[in-house]
Amino acid sequence: MRKKKIIRIALAAAVVLFVLYTVFIYFLVSACLVPSFMNKLDAFEDITVMSYSQLVQTEDIGENRQTAINETKSWLAQAKGQKLELESEDGYRLVAQEFYAKEDSHQWVLLLHGYTGWKEEMYPFAAWYFDQGFHVVVPDLRCQGESEGDFIGMGWTDHYDCNLWIQYILERDENAQIVLHGQSMGAATALIMTGDENLSDHVKAVVSDCAYTDAYSMFADKITSWFGLPPFPFVDSACLMLRLRGGYNLRNASAIRAVAESDTPTLFIHGEEDALIPVEMTYELYEAAACEKELLIVEGAGHAQSQDKAPQTYYDTIKNFLETHGFYTDN
Repeated sequence: MRKKKIIRIALAAAVVLFVLYTVFIYFLVSACLVPSFMNKLDAFEDITVMSYSQLVQTEDIGENRQTAINETKSWLAQAKGQKLELESEDGYRLVAQEFYAKEDSHQWVLLLHGYTGWKEEMYPFAAWYFDQGFHVVVPDLRCQGESEGDFIGMGWTDHYDCNLWIQYILERDENAQIVLHGQSMGAATALIMTGDENLSDHVKAVVSDCAYTDAYSMFADKITSWFGLPPFPFVDSACLMLRLRGGYNLRNASAIRAVAESDTPTLFIHGEEDALIPVEMTYELYEAAACEKELLIVEGAGHAQSQDKAPQTYYDTIKNFLETHGFYTDN
């Protein structure tokens, strides 16, 4: 009898530990991938403060950033466009802003923001592409900004959603030539799209600014830096939880695997002083890419700061790259 009692107690303890561990993993996934939950924990503010502290703080970056903000405000005051909405394949409302080209054009760009970001962050890029004669579509990626969703997609669910925006563009213009330009998670999303055999042939080029190699590695890094936890067993447990709750596997969100299958010309950009996504990841992506490719590493730039550290070099490199691949970006 005593042996049976010990066994029952041990089983009960194991069940309690399993439940507690499951609850913790549920919390961990929500704290990293659900903005509304992050706000309740003040995690969003903490991440924002931490991310800002890891940026390069120099006078030239600050001045160039403020100039870009002022120019974007002036542009927005006269830019014409419309808000767009569509429904994702799994039933979520997705929102984007479209800006019309100043003249009739078949050049389009889809601008993709980063993790816990929103479409307005990409408006300085929208202003530049507008000046080059492009139609611009800037979505809020799922679960961010005005778009619905249960979880931030880390590039995986996003690449399906963004294909819907590509379809919208092609409904507007069957002769569209499309650029995908993303930063951080948005760049990883664009790269993942290039590995999809169903990607439209109308996507002619990608600008990947500070992308990560794969979401699994990024998630492992963040739970260590944010929560002080070792990757094993927590990342794999989180992957399982995400598959059960969100229907996707972080391991699938692999930009480095996608670029090995890509035939879409890609410009890889990264700040050499990036403390959030190490520049080594872009070197790895560049080496793995099977497509036509170019590389720009900006000295002295932190995460998503290349356009502020060296705006002339940044935009001239993009312009030359696009001209090389069939875009006519002269004003």
